[in-house]
Amino acid sequence: MMQRTVSMVSRLGLRLQAPPLALGRPLSCAQDVLRRTPLYDFHLAHGGKMVAFAGWSLPVQYRDSHIDSHLHTRRHCSLFDVSHMMQTKIFGRDRVKLMESLVVGDIAELKPDQGTLSLFTNEAGGILDDLIVTNTSEGHLYVVSNAGCWEKDLALMQDGVRKLHNMGSDVGLEVMDNALLALQGPTAAQVLQAGVADDLRKLPFMTSAVMEVFGVSGCRVTRCGYTGEDGVEISVPAVEAVRLATALLENPEVKLAGLAARDSLRLEAGLCLYGNDIDEHTTPVEGSLSWTLGKRRRAAMDFPGASVIVPQLKGKVQRRRVGLTCEGAPVRMHNAILSTEGTVIGTVTSGCPSPCLKKNVAMGYVPYEYSRPGTPLLVEVRRKQQVAVVSKTPFVPTNYYTLK
Repeated sequence: MMQRTVSMVSRLGLRLQAPPLALGRPLSCAQDVLRRTPLYDFHLAHGGKMVAFAGWSLPVQYRDSHIDSHLHTRRHCSLFDVSHMMQTKIFGRDRVKLMESLVVGDIAELKPDQGTLSLFTNEAGGILDDLIVTNTSEGHLYVVSNAGCWEKDLALMQDGVRKLHNMGSDVGLEVMDNALLALQGPTAAQVLQAGVADDLRKLPFMTSAVMEVFGVSGCRVTRCGYTGEDGVEISVPAVEAVRLATALLENPEVKLAGLAARDSLRLEAGLCLYGNDIDEHTTPVEGSLSWTLGKRRRAAMDFPGASVIVPQLKGKVQRRRVGLTCEGAPVRMHNAILSTEGTVIGTVTSGCPSPCLKKNVAMGYVPYEYSRPGTPLLVEVRRKQQVAVVSKTPFVPTNYYTLK
């Protein structure tokens, strides 16, 4: 979801730990340079508090408090505008060859309309971005990547296209201008089912289908999200975004939610924010994302950075991303992690009070020997040390819909 020094994502990642009124960067006369989603006026009309995020103007929350919005998503369902994400179509006979030249995953093994989380990596093994790749039954790959990495990701893919063209390959890409709506929560499928003819029981986690949704044709519905709950992301033609959002909101189960709830929900689910928890200086193994490495790709060692990443699978990496729980003052990004002897051994990359668990949750990096769940550590908050424990993630059990 980026160069740390200038990243709006990193800056919001930091501010998302603050009280709601301090979230993001309030809009000023500079707001005209920020990109707007097709739902910008819709957000204002519904009481959205707009902030700058990754170069976009997005709602950090609405009239409900951040905590109420978070808990509503866990108990019912919420509608998020994620139209800032970059949506790309990769087409042509060699589309899989292009994607596999850039990512660590096994794209060739994806069944029609199946998707996977993957990672763009560099030759040093660092993570350039995380993304979802879907092998559509319409003959193209559908890629969703982070707004904060838009230019970087687009340049990477375009460069890959050029290289393959020079070798006589058949591949092309198109950046889509669709809006993207995320409906997340335990009642999301029930809400959506009222507006679609397709049986959503046949659409498990990380699969996708094109369908008419509440009278809007040509929508791609993908069973995925960033909250740990069941839900979908709906790619919808930009001109129909407000109509679809309005139709979804007519169900009393659905409330609008903003960036603040999105951040605390994803942290409870143990999901990474690019620029905070993973970046170009983190390998997939250090980031506890080894599961994204396709088995065939590991054996072939044919993805960028494989010569660095694959040996890390067999040996002990110097540091690992871990979950942390603790009582006391909220733990924030950049707080120091210490051994029980008081030696600084790592840094917190994300942290917030968990609305569901009523205690602080965080992620950060520690040396391998401190990464076992149950390991007692210390975190330094406002120059005071408080006890923390290495904890398994997700902190709150995930509820993805899978076919048993």
